[in-house]
Amino acid sequence: MRLLVLVFLMFNISYAGNFTLTSDDVGGQFSIKQEFNGFGCSGENISPSLAWSDAPNGTKSFAITMYDPDAPTGSGWWHWLVFNISKTATNIVSNASALKVLPKGSVESVTNYGVSGFGGACPPKGDKAHRYVITIYALDVENLDLDASTNPAIVGYNLNAHAIQKSSIISYYGRK
Repeated sequence: MRLLVLVFLMFNISYAGNFTLTSDDVGGQFSIKQEFNGFGCSGENISPSLAWSDAPNGTKSFAITMYDPDAPTGSGWWHWLVFNISKTATNIVSNASALKVLPKGSVESVTNYGVSGFGGACPPKGDKAHRYVITIYALDVENLDLDASTNPAIVGYNLNAHAIQKSSIISYYGRK
């Protein structure tokens, strides 16, 4: 029995790999560049540059989300959802959402702001700094059968149903 458990643990460790998400624009803190412009905020609303490496075997496409679990909604806040990113893509440039230079075939779906595309951080004034979780998903399907009008909960459901692995960056942002 112990040998079986040891073999199982070794398989899981070797399978885990080193799927990694990085950014030249964001780290532990967002700046005014990633703050939304609207909804009471006056930032630049620039989507961050992102790069990923060491995708797991079997990856057929990628997806990216940005989510605020601290939003005072009872269900968090989806700021960005991009899916159907080609398995050959390895990065997204800064401001790719506004410049419409996401990898060919990518779909940006509607956020909790009610529109498609990147919607930056906009925590309530005086609230604690919120966590913004940017996640890349390695998916086991080439395309999700969803479009730009699909609500965030349905996109999230499909991402989790098809995720092989994921990697995240967590940044914080607050307004005084």
